[in-house]
Amino acid sequence: MAAQVPHYAIMRFAKYKGPEISQIEAHNERTKETYASNPDIDPTHTHLNFHLIKPQDKYRAESNRQIKEAGCRTRSDSIRVMEALFTATPEFFKGKKRSELKEFFGEALEFIKQNQAPETIISAVVHLDEETPHMHLCFVPLTEDKRLSAKDIAGNKKKLTQWQDKYWEHMVKKYPTLERGETASETGRKHIPTRVFKQMARLNKQHDKLVEMLSDVKFTNYKDKTAQIVAFLEKYIPDVAAMETQMKKYEKFFKAASGKQKALEKENAELTEALEKSEQQSTLKKLQEARLLNDYERIKGVLDRIPPEIIKAYTHRSTQKHDINR
Repeated sequence: MAAQVPHYAIMRFAKYKGPEISQIEAHNERTKETYASNPDIDPTHTHLNFHLIKPQDKYRAESNRQIKEAGCRTRSDSIRVMEALFTATPEFFKGKKRSELKEFFGEALEFIKQNQAPETIISAVVHLDEETPHMHLCFVPLTEDKRLSAKDIAGNKKKLTQWQDKYWEHMVKKYPTLERGETASETGRKHIPTRVFKQMARLNKQHDKLVEMLSDVKFTNYKDKTAQIVAFLEKYIPDVAAMETQMKKYEKFFKAASGKQKALEKENAELTEALEKSEQQSTLKKLQEARLLNDYERIKGVLDRIPPEIIKAYTHRSTQKHDINR
């Protein structure tokens, strides 16, 4: 008999300093027309998303207002916005109606209000246009004595553990099937954000398109195809460079994961439903991360296949654009 799949109450914190605040706002509030970097978003379901707290202003403007009113001094590296992501394992949401989802995330919002000044909350929006329902709740990390301090709120392993304990204790009263989730620090592994995998998925599609374009270059269409490839590279090369920056952040972990990939694949193949679901998920996650490095080598490697004269044309075009914009 298969073991019952446990339902985990999931809460994750993220911290934002400056320009990235606008990027988070664009994602949370769905202000962009397209989301090529996030293939999980289904635009036909975006109308189902709903706010529990609507932002009164832009995230950055609202955080600046609160910080100024509190009389806080800031530095260029000050954390101005914190985000709490609330969700649960996908199976928990199966069969739940919209009203039930609203009730669940309303309970998570109530938990934050009990542990963080409600007036510091900028936005609380529930996304139903991705695979698993979840809520993004953004707030200004002001302490009770009006200091701007993300560190005091959730700045170390002990505090994150306390948050997880309190969150589970709050939610399990109403949802007794929920089990306590774990922080990234408790698992002893660095968490690689989902957005990195989504970036790689987009790059994989670009890679396949570029390979197709290169294989279609012939003597008879050389000039036209070269122009198309050069234009395509203006997006592809910066995206690869951006991914390289991401990969460097997790370099230490990739060295360990990629060396164990074959063992992980064997372990995953041998896992049965009778084993702990968390063990299976852990192995799948490690496999994902090991393959991320392989994908990166693949999307970067195609650049070596581009004829030198096309690279030269791309470089010349980029230089001309740079000179015009100076």
